Order: sequence, then structure tokens, then C-alpha cells
Amino acid sequence: MLVRFTKMHGLGNDFMVVDMVTQYIQLPPEKIRRLADRHTGIGFDQLLMVEPPSDPDVDFCYRIFNADGTEVEQCGNGARCFARFVKDKKLIFRDRIKVETKAGIIELQIEEDGDVTVDMGVPRLEPETIPMLADKRQSFYNVECVVDGKGTDQQLMAVSMGNPHGVLRVEDTLQAEVETLGPLLERHAVFPNRCNIGFMQVLNPAEINLRVYERGVGETLACGSGACGAVVAGRLRGWLEEEVLVHLPGGSLKIRWAGEGHPVMMTGSATRVFEGQIRL
Repeated sequence: MLVRFTKMHGLGNDFMVVDMVTQYIQLPPEKIRRLADRHTGIGFDQLLMVEPPSDPDVDFCYRIFNADGTEVEQCGNGARCFARFVKDKKLIFRDRIKVETKAGIIELQIEEDGDVTVDMGVPRLEPETIPMLADKRQSFYNVECVVDGKGTDQQLMAVSMGNPHGVLRVEDTLQAEVETLGPLLERHAVFPNRCNIGFMQVLNPAEINLRVYERGVGETLACGSGACGAVVAGRLRGWLEEEVLVHLPGGSLKIRWAGEGHPVMMTGSATRVFEGQIRL
């Protein structure tokens, strides 16, 4: 079967986007893993599927699969690419788009300059909603890891943006132990669904550097939901202002959060790389 797809990226976080409205395919996890391989497949961090909605008041269903074939709840960079994709493919003609995800309904707005603003929803902070195994909500969670045979406690802030995020504050993201602590914390027993791990350097109250080790993928050039989670964590600690510029290895995002009970708004670019067809 010949399948049409589009390769896109948001600040280097790259995606294979498949229109499941006008074509139908089945992609089991092992096939997704083969497609994600950067040497023998198309190569991507996540596969995004555009499907018809189950709710008549919603425009589309948005499904996300990591490179390891696991389905996840949310992807902020992917949401921006999703908006550009459905508009460019003339699947919709409005600039404001409502989509359902495993994490709930989100709204996307294509701006005049081509950037996309995503209403990422209200962050979840209670441990059971992240999910995280803890007796009660805390400012920091002490998570014990074994690094080079030695036990060490990592002070972690935790938040859900529809998907789980743990955030560590570091002095310098360039020197952060992303390759060591990232995989240890991603699969730590305190996170029953695994976790995305962010390493945040506060430059000033309106600007941070961030690196993210994504569950099921590894470190990516950008993570939209990770940027939102880091700003929420920093705001709750009193380190950051309402609007923050987040610098990731692939580029920058504007994140705005008014505080508890309010949704997080994310604005950034979405870029089409190429169109293709592949026989499955």
C-alpha cells in the first residue's frame, strides 16, 4: 500500500505526519520503529496522525506515537505542525482549530506571521494526575538515583502538561548530565508511565535555557510541552515572570502562564520539510 506523508519539524523536533482523514492505514509499534529509524527509514522523533474526531464539536483527532512505537498523550511542537499541516492540506480553512488528544481537547491558532499558538491547557500538579508516586504535592521531590555506583538524590519538580514532566534546575545546560540522568529519571520507579525530563537554566526572570530528554525518544532539539512544564515549575518557585522566552537547542518558544488555574499558552514555528510516499 502506498501511503502519503509529510515530514515536518518544530525547532528541530521532527515528525512524520500522516493524513488519516483521506487515507487509512494501520501502523503497529514495530512498523513505527522501522519508519523512525534515521538510517533505514524516514527518521523522526514522533509520528503524528490526523484522524476524524469522535466529538462533533471538535475538528480533528490528534494522535502521537514516539519513535519507540508507544502512543503518548501530548506533544506541543507536534501540535503546531499539526495545525500547519491541516491548513496547508486544506482539510480546514479556519485559523483557529480545535482538536482532541489523549490528554483532552486543545485549541490551536495560526497567527498572521505563520507561527502557531497552542492552548496547552491547565497544568496538573497533584502527584496522582502527573502521574507520580508521592504521598502529597511538594515543591521538590527527592528522587534517588544510582550514578556510577553511588546513590544520589535529585531534587525534581514535577508537572503534567497532559504528559508527565520532571524538571531539574541546573547551573548550565551545556554541562548538565542529560545523557546520564535523563534515561535514569525517565524510567524511574516513581513515574509509572515514565517521564520527560527537563534540565532548566534560569538566565533571568523572562528567559531560560532548556534541554529535554523525552521518554521513548531520548534528547530532542526541542520539546514544546517540556518548555511549558519548565515555565510552570519555575513560576511556582517564584523564579520566572508570566511570559518567558525558552531557548532550546533547536530554537526558541514563547511561553505564557498567568498562574494556577490558567492554561499555558505556547507560540512558535512549524516548518514543512518535504512531502513523500512510502510503500508499506
